[in-house]
Amino acid sequence: MTKIKAFSRRRFLQTSAALAATSAMPLGLRQAMAAGSLTVGFVYVGPKDDYGYNQAHAEGAAAVKELEGVTVVEEENVPESVDVINTMESMINFDGASFLFPTSFGYYDPYVKETAPKYPDVRFEHCGGLWTEGDPANAGSYFGYIGMGQYLNGVVAGHMSKSKKIGFVAAKPIPQVLNNINSFLLGARAVDPNITCQVIFTGAWSSPVKEAEATNALADQGADVITCHVDGPKVVVETAASRDCYICGYHADQSPLAPELYLTGAEWNWAHVYTEFVKTVLAGGEIPNFVRGGLADGFIKMSPLGPAVTDAAAKQFNAVRDEIMLGGFAAIKGPLKDNKGNVIATAGQSFPETDIALESMDYLVEGVIGSTN
Repeated sequence: MTKIKAFSRRRFLQTSAALAATSAMPLGLRQAMAAGSLTVGFVYVGPKDDYGYNQAHAEGAAAVKELEGVTVVEEENVPESVDVINTMESMINFDGASFLFPTSFGYYDPYVKETAPKYPDVRFEHCGGLWTEGDPANAGSYFGYIGMGQYLNGVVAGHMSKSKKIGFVAAKPIPQVLNNINSFLLGARAVDPNITCQVIFTGAWSSPVKEAEATNALADQGADVITCHVDGPKVVVETAASRDCYICGYHADQSPLAPELYLTGAEWNWAHVYTEFVKTVLAGGEIPNFVRGGLADGFIKMSPLGPAVTDAAAKQFNAVRDEIMLGGFAAIKGPLKDNKGNVIATAGQSFPETDIALESMDYLVEGVIGSTN
């Protein structure tokens, strides 16, 4: 079984005692194991077939269903509100779930943090949140270094853009989104340092009308390669294709939506992560409270290169991917300023993908046209 790594725990927990701390296995999991069965619950903020964030998680849940002795319960379209508490409690009390994956970013604080202490026999694993010491011991957070996927998107975009203008449709300026925007541009600038990236924030994880408007606005301003960080990229992909723009995907594989214009995409590989989590529990192991992984660890993957990708683009894409697979890759490295002129990194300074500081990112790099305000 592949070992699940908690890459950033030394920097995150900062003491040797805390470093060694993993959550004790809740009683409910031990009882389920003794009974030879385990019920796992997945909660999604949107539909399971959104070609995006929720579909990627649902594909992971589908893989868990194939494991012997495991029952999966799911609920989709659950808002980031008290509704998620009701859903989690229903799964626990009526379905017998003892291992929960509330997958949306806004579920963690306050809803998971409020619910977990009420059910100490249940394990709560949350995607994207930043579990900190003092949070419930039966909760944890996991995420992947998908900014590296957006960096690879940018490498291909840098080769394929004729206008030297690329575009990004973003939901909200939280650290993970900002890291993806910055990584996308920096990947493109590894090809041509004169490339710029226009970003438009919609203000919502799912807003099809605003996503279409933003994509059209980027095309109107000359962007000829577009990517995004919204829950369901379908509208962005289809709108970009209608404007004859190339597309770099996100969350899941959107190539069926625009097969001729889809270049590649940064995808989650939750099927691997979730099956490894559940296998670890079934084997009597424990999952650290803070887990992160990258390309080499199977947390993320890249969509196959599309038919439009040139040989030069493919060659650099493959070389950079091989470098990232070795670990320790840094997209954010000096000398580098933000788009307001502030120094982010001095010459020789770098922030590798595993650096916990990236999960507090609050800036856009030089060359990104847009504001976090």
